[in-house]
Amino acid sequence: MKLLLLSALSFFFIATSTLAITRFGFIAPKKEIPKTKVSQKDENMILPPIPVLVNKSSFPELSASASLVVDLPSGVTLYEKNPDNALLPASTTKIVTALVSMDYYHPDEVLTAGNEVAIDGQKMNLKLGEKITVRDLLYGLLVYSANDAAEVLAKNYPGGRASFVTSMNLKAKELYLENSSFYNPSGLDGVGHVTSARDLVRVSSVAMKNPTFREMVGTRQITVKSVDGKTSHRLFNINELLGQVDGVLGVKTGWTENAQENLVTYVEREDKKIMIAILGSQDRFGETKQLIDWIWESFEWKGLVTPLTAD
Repeated sequence: MKLLLLSALSFFFIATSTLAITRFGFIAPKKEIPKTKVSQKDENMILPPIPVLVNKSSFPELSASASLVVDLPSGVTLYEKNPDNALLPASTTKIVTALVSMDYYHPDEVLTAGNEVAIDGQKMNLKLGEKITVRDLLYGLLVYSANDAAEVLAKNYPGGRASFVTSMNLKAKELYLENSSFYNPSGLDGVGHVTSARDLVRVSSVAMKNPTFREMVGTRQITVKSVDGKTSHRLFNINELLGQVDGVLGVKTGWTENAQENLVTYVEREDKKIMIAILGSQDRFGETKQLIDWIWESFEWKGLVTPLTAD
């Protein structure tokens, strides 16, 4: 049990143990964390409750090529299927796009849309020359999965789009995304543009600690406007589980013809916090709901207290 627990905890906390706050309120890695000694008074450490499988009568059968379900407080894996396979991320890429943008831009900074608004795929229909805030571009990115918003954020970055993509891969390295590499900010298919279910759980777990990111991915619909107020963009969240399944608070959809249906989902119900990633599904919403129902029908959370040895 100790080895299992340590393994599970290390899975989740490896990307979240050294954190700092950026201007968006985002959590980013620190360079160093000071070591602290355990006080003689700290006789015990109360660990998060551990999910235990109590109903073994059925297990989910998914069409998805890969999936991973993690109980975030404990780091325990509840379900997995090819979690480290490198697959096409589609618009789940935009999670990393948002992180890089939040690291650099001020939310009220105004950017100008250029020729990049002609990109293929899902768009919020930005106009050539339109001026719009970073905050509203991020709503377009995370609520409506707008490729044109992703491209405007990348094009206006110091060094342009190529530099932005480099920063995306540096961010992936910072967060220990071991099976991810990115070649564009929108998630369109490309050779070598890949991620894994484990990497999506990891990056989404970090991203959801940011109140701004969390609020945006949980927004069901919003209207944003150009700075001059002349152009409006009505944005509807593509995630069909929001407002329909108890406890679902985000995170991100993705689809291309080659990738099929991708979905990362954060569920917070009672005191339970679960992250789910599925890639290459034929029914991302149905299969995610199947996983959620199975978790609450099949697991019980057991409390643990483990003794600490003082230095």
